[in-house]
Amino acid sequence: MFSRLNLTTPLRLAAAGLMLALLQGCATGPNANPADPLEPFNRTVFNFNDGVDRVVLKPVATVYRDALPSQVRTGVTNFFGNISDVWSLVNNVLQLKPKEAVETLARVGVNTIIGLGGVLDVATDLNLPKHKQDFGLTLGYWGVGSGAYIVLPLLGPSSVRDTLGTVVDFKGDLVSSSNNVPVRNTLGTLRIVNRRSELLGPAEVLEQAALDKYSFTRDVYLQRRRSQTNGGKPEVEERYDLPEDATAPQAVVPPAPPAEK
Repeated sequence: MFSRLNLTTPLRLAAAGLMLALLQGCATGPNANPADPLEPFNRTVFNFNDGVDRVVLKPVATVYRDALPSQVRTGVTNFFGNISDVWSLVNNVLQLKPKEAVETLARVGVNTIIGLGGVLDVATDLNLPKHKQDFGLTLGYWGVGSGAYIVLPLLGPSSVRDTLGTVVDFKGDLVSSSNNVPVRNTLGTLRIVNRRSELLGPAEVLEQAALDKYSFTRDVYLQRRRSQTNGGKPEVEERYDLPEDATAPQAVVPPAPPAEK
């Protein structure tokens, strides 16, 4: 029962967060950021996520980083990157991007066969670029607006559109959709810990800076998603007055590094 809960909990949390956000949409003041009309709710969830990160994820990720050689951790990152490329392939097809789809298919084939199941990133050495996509970006490609910014319990920064996309992403992800419960839970946990370990350095810099972590993370997330939706081209404003800041991670399950979601 506990294992089955592990699979469905992220989806239920995402749905619950979206429902709560929508229900609280009228509870904001006139001075609210137009990109973040649910800020009181979001800050509460952000603080909860940050607490979980400090008590659980960060210590585990630190031990993981210190215990494993960098080559091993790079192999783990490559392995999960190869898995994510499969879902990126689907979304490149849905976005009618034949060049990106063909290159992504080639990446998956080369890294799976020659790269020992994706542990070695041979495709990058062969000049096959990564075209990272998810269903939230696919919705954006077809004209669906991002909607209000939302912080989801445990899952971190999102928006109305990306929350709906996350539900589909969980179904399309080869790890979270696996029917082998022990493998699914082990790989899912390893992926979260490995991803958090990659952000230990940037997170420490952010914590030491005299910044509002919530606002900084929100503005970076929204700017980054707008840029991704627009294919990296100059952004088309959504009537949000956002500062143009550099990148920063969220507390619990941060967004993927810009060099990759």
